[in-house]
Amino acid sequence: MLRLFKKILTTGVVTEPFKAAKDDELEQLGIQIKKFIDKKFSGSIAIRAVDAGSCNGCELEIHALNNPFYDIERFGIHFVASPRHADVLLVTGPVSRHMQTALLRTYEAAPNPKWVVAVGDCAACGGEFGISYASCGAVSNVIPVDVVIPGCPPTPLALMKGLLGLIK
Repeated sequence: MLRLFKKILTTGVVTEPFKAAKDDELEQLGIQIKKFIDKKFSGSIAIRAVDAGSCNGCELEIHALNNPFYDIERFGIHFVASPRHADVLLVTGPVSRHMQTALLRTYEAAPNPKWVVAVGDCAACGGEFGISYASCGAVSNVIPVDVVIPGCPPTPLALMKGLLGLIK
């Protein structure tokens, strides 16, 4: 144990220094979002992400919103674990038949007023899967959708633009 501790002390920091990335478009978009959220939602908005059968490409981009570069929480947007606490449902993927009931229950559990955002091409139109024995297709075939954010997958910046469009 002492040998390991000595090695740690003598080696020092071996990583590169952190350089904060600056993205002016991201900052301007975030400031706009924050203004609307402060005005209409008393400072914060809660999002519940729902995977209705996607390939997880959209989920990776949604999770990137919480990383240190995008840090969407600084603009008043946070993710919640329960639909009962959510203002917005972000639904990804074509709705598989196995997830249809779960998506309906999640929608019913979210308090009114609620917004539904279909994220990605698969959620928008069913993508390459369409409607079949295993897929209901687009999210709008199962629950009402307020905004569609296209892309395969949409970038975090596109997700933020879509959320801004929803809030406006």
